[in-house]
Amino acid sequence: MRFRFCGDLDCPDWVLAEISTLSKITSVKMKLLCTQVIKDMLGESIDYEKVYKLTSDAKYETSDVKAAIAALNFIFNSATKYDVDGDSLSNELQQLGLPKEHASSLCRSYQDKKSVLEKKFREQSLRLSRLESVEWRVDYILSSSELQEVNDPCVQLKLNIANSEKTETDSKTFTMDANKFRIFLSEMKQTLKMMESL
Repeated sequence: MRFRFCGDLDCPDWVLAEISTLSKITSVKMKLLCTQVIKDMLGESIDYEKVYKLTSDAKYETSDVKAAIAALNFIFNSATKYDVDGDSLSNELQQLGLPKEHASSLCRSYQDKKSVLEKKFREQSLRLSRLESVEWRVDYILSSSELQEVNDPCVQLKLNIANSEKTETDSKTFTMDANKFRIFLSEMKQTLKMMESL
């Protein structure tokens, strides 16, 4: 069976196995557990002491707690990624065997934070580095102590690159002979044309 929150694929077996683990706690505690998992996804840390208290009456072992958190993380992550609404997610989780009250609690938490999760994921999605500036210098060697006449120009380039994950810029410096520079310049022009056409 295919599920929207899994990208129209089958639900992974390990998530399916954790549905029964999640069913052991009450729907109220499910909502509180979901709140902790969503906090973690948004960059805050999980209060594991609170999580262990929530799951103590269900007699969760440490491995059960970790597996339940991983399953909820997968569900929220995938549902957000595939833009699944709360009602559809609730129906799909019930088809997988999660009780209706639990699915409703989970989906209420998800629906409340869906836009915040989407924003966070957009910020964390693939970002490419950006070229800040280019510094260059042409050296033209007329002669050397070993050769009478060289006449060999070379180009020194320094690329200052703004890294998307860091606040400072990285610098890459390299030297090219005239032939390599011609090829480099030609490829850069082609790349610029392609980018302008997008």
